Amino acid sequence: MTKSLLIKGATVITLDRLNRVFEGDVLIERNRIASMGSSLAARGVETIDGRGRLLLPGFVQTHVHLCQTLFRGAADDLSLIDWLKKRIWPMEAAHTRESLSASARLGLGEMIRGGTTCALTMETVHHTDAVFEVVEEAGFRATVGKCMMDKGDDVPAALREKAESAIAESIALIEAWHNKANGRIRACFAPRFAVSCTRELLERVAALAREMGVMVHTHASENRDEIALVESETGQRNIEYLRDLGIVGPHVLLAHCVWLNEDEIEILARTRTRVAHCPSSNLKLGSGIAPVPEMIERGISVSLGADGAPCNNRLDMFTEMRTAALIQKARLGPQTLPALDVLRMATIEGARALGLDREIGSIEVDKLADLILINADRLHTTPRPDPVSTVVYAATAGDVETVIIDGRVVLSDDRLTTINEQEVVTKAAEQFQAISSGL
Repeated sequence: MTKSLLIKGATVITLDRLNRVFEGDVLIERNRIASMGSSLAARGVETIDGRGRLLLPGFVQTHVHLCQTLFRGAADDLSLIDWLKKRIWPMEAAHTRESLSASARLGLGEMIRGGTTCALTMETVHHTDAVFEVVEEAGFRATVGKCMMDKGDDVPAALREKAESAIAESIALIEAWHNKANGRIRACFAPRFAVSCTRELLERVAALAREMGVMVHTHASENRDEIALVESETGQRNIEYLRDLGIVGPHVLLAHCVWLNEDEIEILARTRTRVAHCPSSNLKLGSGIAPVPEMIERGISVSLGADGAPCNNRLDMFTEMRTAALIQKARLGPQTLPALDVLRMATIEGARALGLDREIGSIEVDKLADLILINADRLHTTPRPDPVSTVVYAATAGDVETVIIDGRVVLSDDRLTTINEQEVVTKAAEQFQAISSGL
């Protein structure tokens, strides 16, 4: 961990309550922001030249699947249910502990390079402890959940589990990992979705999450076929069903929520349930466009995630911000979702969704030092009369030069400091070949 670090002369995009932007310095002591302003000075401090750079909070992705990074490009041009049954579930079922570690390292390396410093990730059914270990080694901030699946005729046998064993393993992971690494690593319950989870499992998860004080992360209302399946089995639409089971509230984050009616939006607003919007995934799978402005207008916290690499195929918040803004402008007009709103979705709203907004998501004194520096002295980011616009509409993941997580520099001078990039690339290619050759 860097004891003291001074970033000098950057354009600081704070994302605080006043959305202040200023030219100046930020001093990090140990893992927190100690001071910020102009012409800061400190003795014996490592200094980073921020001139021509944009300094902002690290991105917070609220829906990813590190277990799927290995499957990038192996499940294109399919709708959700076919994508799961024909490609993703068979590949997840083939995962070994070694292949899952390789997949997680590949995903974390990509996310760090693109300025993501924190993520909520749903893994597969087995070997989730391997993902926790990789997160710890990489110095990343994450909330990780073991995927839970105890229903479904088309679910591979290797992914089908009993409710009791799914619950027992999830509890064991929470007890072992929640709030580890000085709070940088947290654990949650992650039932996959209503289609592959029994009522018994979901009811138990709802009760246990409240009892243990942890999050619930699941998918909901992503695809019309999915909604029809849930309705045919339960007589209710997804959000109504989850509400009656107790899977709503500020500690619950639902991925997607593309197809909601007015009653369901009201349920989410009234219960303060959080939503993760994954625009690229929703477009690539042909799922639809989520009513994000309508949800935000009702006070629902909406944040951003890339989803998994096989349905995106990037884990890049710059892509998600730009896409999120543009598709809503096509729906509702050019003034919809301005750049500042989208950047807040990618930072402070993501932190709020994870219950971490007092610690990360904005640049403020005493907050944890999860920060990124973007090189804005590039052809495609010049001129930049509005730095917020530059980040959302012009910058790319390749412009990220420095990434700091918990006060530790994890990307410096275009080099990952906690991950051996070439080893990760080589290992991932080997493990994908091993999995694909067995299918």
